[in-house]
Amino acid sequence: MRIVFFGTPEFATPPLLALIGEGHDVVAVVTQPDKPRGRSRSTLDPSPVKKIALAESIPVLQPERPRGPEFEAALRELAPDISVVVAYGHILPQEIIELPRLGTLNIHASLLPEYRGAAPIQAAIRDGAPETGVTVMQMVPALDAGPVILALRTPIEADETAGELQLRLAELGAEALIEALVLLGVGKAVAMPQNDALATYARKIVREDARLPFSAPSDRVARLVRAYDPKPGAWTTLNGDEVRCFGAQDVPERSGAPGEVLEAGEHGLVVACGEGAVRITDVHPAGQKRLAAAQWVRGRGVRVGDRFE
Repeated sequence: MRIVFFGTPEFATPPLLALIGEGHDVVAVVTQPDKPRGRSRSTLDPSPVKKIALAESIPVLQPERPRGPEFEAALRELAPDISVVVAYGHILPQEIIELPRLGTLNIHASLLPEYRGAAPIQAAIRDGAPETGVTVMQMVPALDAGPVILALRTPIEADETAGELQLRLAELGAEALIEALVLLGVGKAVAMPQNDALATYARKIVREDARLPFSAPSDRVARLVRAYDPKPGAWTTLNGDEVRCFGAQDVPERSGAPGEVLEAGEHGLVVACGEGAVRITDVHPAGQKRLAAAQWVRGRGVRVGDRFE
């Protein structure tokens, strides 16, 4: 089976590696253009999937947008049987979706129709969902709305961060993709339409989403910290300076004025919330690197009685 793989970030690498490891014929990788970095913006960083493709001598296509006669002609020349899309970052037009003989599959990091959109992992943790999973669907030119071929479920562990959950779901996505391709190969894949009335959405994260509302109950504040760990980092301010917070644990038995530092020592910071408090083990103060909260305390960066806003 000749496969064109669309993907960009680290989340897409386990499915791509699974395809290669299972001996599938990946005839091209389509990924986003290299990103400039550094002050001069003169150094270009390839995407994680491009690095794998180059190491495996797989041709790489990097259009600014996956559309237009030139891109379509390049895909048509590859004569793919199927395309696979994993966190590519663009909605494909109908003519690109339908170009392969078997159409296009998309892997999404939620149990669709829940959490369609750009940030399903963060949203599931933020909302306190007990479980999540990955869904393999037939792609359509609408946001994560295609018929579902396969879904695999997994519980969200207590105190699990978005970064940790993403790693698990990437591996689960690789497993689901291989299983879906087997079903397609033997003619046993059944595509079930989604119930659009049950759809929820996880839009792209903006800066204000990650601001910590210490007036909220402590369990919600702790979930927010975990949802935005490691990126973009849940943040607050101390004396007007931004501080990103990581490693939150709910401490419901403590209390104080919202945002007040109740404890600052070797076990991190305990900060009061609207109800209860949270323990924060790591911080990233403005102008510094990420460090243990205890180290910040020893450096006199924060003390008991200070107030996060």
